[in-house]
Amino acid sequence: QVQLVESGGGLVQAGGSLRLSCAASGSIFSGNAMAWYRQAPEKQRELVAAITSVGTTNYADSVKGRFTISRDNAKNTVYLQMNSLKPEDTAVYYCKLYSLSYPYSYWGKGTQVTVSS
Repeated sequence: QVQLVESGGGLVQAGGSLRLSCAASGSIFSGNAMAWYRQAPEKQRELVAAITSVGTTNYADSVKGRFTISRDNAKNTVYLQMNSLKPEDTAVYYCKLYSLSYPYSYWGKGTQVTVSS
């Protein structure tokens, strides 16, 4: 069973930075894609950023140039560096591990990010 544990959320002022981490258990981390999603109150969960096993990345338009996703396969960890944060970035951020070849995925429980104006 794969477990994903997010950390690094918190309260920050607009313009500030946070770095989220997601640590994965199990041995399937390096061969799978990872992604960060977020869900704000009364909104649908949305993709923020994703990274493949070989490091190809993609970002939501709303975070391009501000957020950076990266991964450390030796540590089974994916990161989301968030700079120039805005109040509209406030949400619960979730980590997802998924396969591009097989129909499975795993989710973390989420970490709250709150950006004050």
